[in-house]
This record gives sequence, structure tokens and C-alpha cells, in this order.
Amino acid sequence: MTEKMAGIIHVRIDDRMIHGQVATQWSGRLNATRIMVINDAIMNDDMRKSVVRLAAPANVSTSILGREKAVSNIKSGRYEGQRVLLICVSPVDVNYLLDNGLPITKVNVGNLAARPGTTRIRPSINVTQEEITAFKQLLDRGVEVTVIPTPQSPTVYLKDYL
Repeated sequence: MTEKMAGIIHVRIDDRMIHGQVATQWSGRLNATRIMVINDAIMNDDMRKSVVRLAAPANVSTSILGREKAVSNIKSGRYEGQRVLLICVSPVDVNYLLDNGLPITKVNVGNLAARPGTTRIRPSINVTQEEITAFKQLLDRGVEVTVIPTPQSPTVYLKDYL
């Protein structure tokens, strides 16, 4: 990543946040020292924060931040020297980060669960109209959006399914 994103090694969208694939496969493959979850709703829910933190590997630090605080911390260079796996719950969150000056060029989509009002576009990728719009905005901005469930999975490009 760039100097403005010092320490950020991978950006992922996954509504499960920290779970088995992230905790065991992604964090290990990336040699992550921190997993950062960015989402305003989760940041304000102490119960969900506790559950998310329990899923992280013991040797990996966690941060669960609202979008504004995450932007401030990243821009200030707070994570320089770390290896941070950044997880957003929605593509809307990634657009917020871009709108606020973070130069994100690649995003990997892991899982977006089926919810009321969603359409399945790939196995484990279910999107609302708002999320489709957000993904299209990411693509229009030149962000490479991949769908790679596990590090061993082949690279698939989300643009081929929107």
C-alpha cells in the first residue's frame, strides 16, 4: 500500500468480520499482526465487539473502529511498522474510506450473507441495491475488486458478476 496507508497490507469486505477463514488462513498467510474491523454499528455494540475479538488469533491484535476514527488513525501513521488486515463489513464503508482520502487500490470480498432484499451474485456474495451501487463506484474509481474466499482460492473479479 502507499505511505498514506502505512501498515495496511490487505483490505477485505466480509460481513462475518473475524471468523475461521480470516483468523486461521488470511491472517497467517499475510503474517498479520493486527486485524482491524471498520464499521460504525459494530463499534457501538459492546457485545458484538467482544464476540469479534474472541475469534481473533491470540497472537494478533484487534481494533474495532468507527469509520471516522479509522481514517484518522490510518492517516496519522499509527499502524506504520505493523501488518494490518483491514476488514470492512460493506463496500459502502470502503467508499467512505476512499472519500476521506485513503488511497485503496485493491479490495477482496469474502462474504456478504443473504439478507432480506439481497440478490445472490456469487456463492456467499449477496448484495442489496445500495451495495451494488457501492461496488460499481469502487470499480469506477479504478479499485480492483476480487472475490477470493481463502488464500488458496483462484482470483475471481467481481466486475464479471455485476
